Amino acid sequence: MKLQAPKQITFWIAVILAVLGLLGQLVVIPVVSGVAFWLVLAAFVLLLLGVLFDGI
Repeated sequence: MKLQAPKQITFWIAVILAVLGLLGQLVVIPVVSGVAFWLVLAAFVLLLLGVLFDGI
C-alpha cells in the first residue's frame, strides 16, 4: 500500500474541522459544542482518506 500526501484543500478542511472541534470542546459554542468530538473524528477520517486514496 503506497501512501501519498493529501491535496492541500483536503488538509485545510481537516484542519478547520479539527480546530472547530477543539474550540467547541474548550469553549461553549452553541452549535459546535454538541458535536465537537465528531468534528475532530471527521477531520481525522478525512486526512486518513486523503492519505490512502489518490485524488482526495
